[in-house]
Amino acid sequence: MINNVVLVGRITKDPEVRTISSGSATCSFTLAIDRNFQSQQGERQADFIPCVAWNQSAQFIGNYVKKGYLLGVEGRIQTRSYQDQQGQTRYVTEVVCNRVENLTPRGTSNTSNNYDANNNNYQGNSGNVADKSYNQEISDDDLPF
Repeated sequence: MINNVVLVGRITKDPEVRTISSGSATCSFTLAIDRNFQSQQGERQADFIPCVAWNQSAQFIGNYVKKGYLLGVEGRIQTRSYQDQQGQTRYVTEVVCNRVENLTPRGTSNTSNNYDANNNNYQGNSGNVADKSYNQEISDDDLPF
């Protein structure tokens, strides 16, 4: 079975990393993702997708991501339920992040930083962007953003 999600959107507020009772770091955030079409009134619409990251991915987001940053997320959809304070059952559908990448242009922040939870690997950009398959240098003028 396949449960794989890839999203690119803007984070809606500054992320906050919490540590739960087991000692694991977690960060819940929402990505705003523009739809490819406009409403009948000509307005652009967006979907707001709840996401959660754990451990090093959560710490990466807390350290390098702020409100409005463009974020790339790879993960899986998860559903869960819980009882609220009034005893009502609440259902949550969210994206659990396996890989997170900061896509905000370099002039705005430290970009091209990413954390891959599957490989427990942090990658930071130390200069020009390089095509990994050919190790060819690409200047900022060659990039579309």
